Amino acid sequence: MTELIITEKPAAAKKIAEALAEGKVVKRNFKGAPYYEITRNKKKILIGCAVGHLYGLAEKDKNGWVYPVFSVEWTPISEVDKGAAHAKKYLDALIRLCKEADEFVIACDYDIEGETIGYNVLRFACKKKDAKRMKFSTLTKQDLVNSYENALPHIDWGQAYAGETRHEMDWYYGINLSRALTTAIKEAGMFKILSSGRVQGPALKIIADREKEIKAFKPVPYWQIEVRGEIKEGELIASHEKDKFWEKKEASSVVKKVKGKDGKISEVTREEKNLQPPFPFDLTTLQTEAYRCFGINPKYTLEIAQELYTAGYISYPRTSSQQLPPAIGYKGIIEKLSGQEEYTTLCKELLKNQLSPNNGKKTDPAHPAIYPTGIKPGKVSQRGKKIYDLIARRFMATFGEPAVRETLTIKIDISGEIFVAKGTLTKKRGWYEYYGPYVKQKEEELPAAEKGEDFANKKTTMHSKETQPPNRYNQASIIKALEKKNLGTKATRAQIIDTLYNRGYVQGKAIEATDLGIHMVETLENYCPKIVDEELTRHFEMEMEEIQENKKNPEEVLKEAKDVLTKILNEFKEKEDKIGKGLLDANKETQEKANTIGKCVVCGKGTLMVKRGKYGRFIACDKYPECKATFKLPAGGFIKPTEKVCAECNHPMIEVTRKGRKPQEVCINPDCPSKQLKSEKENTACPKCKDGKLVVRKSIYGQFLACSNFPKCRYIEREKKSK
Repeated sequence: MTELIITEKPAAAKKIAEALAEGKVVKRNFKGAPYYEITRNKKKILIGCAVGHLYGLAEKDKNGWVYPVFSVEWTPISEVDKGAAHAKKYLDALIRLCKEADEFVIACDYDIEGETIGYNVLRFACKKKDAKRMKFSTLTKQDLVNSYENALPHIDWGQAYAGETRHEMDWYYGINLSRALTTAIKEAGMFKILSSGRVQGPALKIIADREKEIKAFKPVPYWQIEVRGEIKEGELIASHEKDKFWEKKEASSVVKKVKGKDGKISEVTREEKNLQPPFPFDLTTLQTEAYRCFGINPKYTLEIAQELYTAGYISYPRTSSQQLPPAIGYKGIIEKLSGQEEYTTLCKELLKNQLSPNNGKKTDPAHPAIYPTGIKPGKVSQRGKKIYDLIARRFMATFGEPAVRETLTIKIDISGEIFVAKGTLTKKRGWYEYYGPYVKQKEEELPAAEKGEDFANKKTTMHSKETQPPNRYNQASIIKALEKKNLGTKATRAQIIDTLYNRGYVQGKAIEATDLGIHMVETLENYCPKIVDEELTRHFEMEMEEIQENKKNPEEVLKEAKDVLTKILNEFKEKEDKIGKGLLDANKETQEKANTIGKCVVCGKGTLMVKRGKYGRFIACDKYPECKATFKLPAGGFIKPTEKVCAECNHPMIEVTRKGRKPQEVCINPDCPSKQLKSEKENTACPKCKDGKLVVRKSIYGQFLACSNFPKCRYIEREKKSK
């Protein structure tokens, strides 16, 4: 009897083999794809792996670039996606292993995507209808052994059907809407791949609506009055109890009344407040905290967390739960964590008390909240260390005692006008001790004061201010907004936002809808509003949840989706020419704005624009050939106009953003005085190859030293530029 265990990733296959083996683990490979052979209870077990999805949806019975299309079939992913060619050897290996096996176990991640991956391998590669199902939340030996010994008798059909339905529905929306939009703009006179989707459209609308709100915002002036003075124990700054004065005349009257006048302390109160420990991490909260603390993009946070999970350092990250059940073994995890030097003292303190986490309300039927397994991380990236530390400290903090904060409020009476000063201090750190550097609270200490004490008013100031527009979404807040509106899934929201960036619909760290993104939404709202209707998207999300709970039939949901989409697309076709013209105008406007750098500094008449030629991008005057002004641009990176000019040479400044680096503002003038390099090392021997000499070369970022033997020797050296 031979059993085949199918895993989602190679690393998981290795972990399962090592956990279940009662003897030696034999690693083999087929066409370069690894698999493992072990023995347990005298049974031969093969552990094979996928690399994520091995099957994807493709159009069946192709009939050109037409829409609507609903005829789909599952096909090996290597035939659907050129970027997934490596998946073929893993599928071939599993097909071969299936022939040797009599029993089958699915051990992919226990969620909708993992179930879909396992289900597809089972039915298409293994030609089987069902299998046992391992359910685990960590890749630790104990969890894996328990999962194997207590495997479910069947795959999770609710997850499998929900996954299949979601993929098909997303394919229907993605392919049809993208073809419709691309066809519309093509018929208007431009070829450009445009896309939308079941969640992408509503997500873009949320961002575009915020952008329109910001642009339409009209600031309203208001005034605040502040007094600065002294009491016995020190300086005190207080603001008028009314806070904002919307009439300048009223504010001026108060200033006139109190300016130069001393007052008395009319009231001193102290109020203590208990701040409960934070809830355990679900994926969204982890992503938002990682962005707040480290500025890490939610998409990368998920990737890093997935790597930590696969290595066995944390539990499964794609969870909606904010609850840690006793079954995970609080004490055991904390005892293991105490073996890591940075957590030893904190863990010893925790173990003195009864362990009860401050669980939140959000649950997930498949997995608990994210927690560390206690295994000390080996080789991980710097970002990986940060995410792990955040997870470990959050886990410990949930068991901490409430923090106690005391707010001291001092009220000052000056000629009948009341001014208020507030300061808050932490009286008892409680869970702050465990969350450490990630605690948000500020400490604001006020001098001791007594009722009736004199206040010497040294300065009265009236501040003139304006109301501010709403903030743009950032990478974390938009994920949170999508979750709140029940749009997309915990695993897909970050990827949806990434797609909006790639299509040019949004830009910037503070997410700004581009003109193309705004006009895309406006055009669709005018002619085909259902495409960006979040209510419709939310409706289908709820129906897929019901499929997962075995309360809804997948065929009924897909039929409804086809009917709705067919109606949308018929309406779209009737107005295709108007939609195409709107999208064309928006695209031209967006491109022109993105490529306009500033006024030509050579002829003074033209405009400097980003151009593309045989050798890449460059900046040139639009009055060519009358004006032949040109400037080089870096080969890579995103270029954005800044509407700023260089203080040194009066040339336009641009912003250059390279992957993984902070945006950098640079002058386009390579001869800018700020970029000049004066070095004693010029003409000295190259320290790398010894044969060449160091010579001064130029780039848009300034001058630098490089070996004269380039490209044979690629040594470069940057020094501080002369002022």
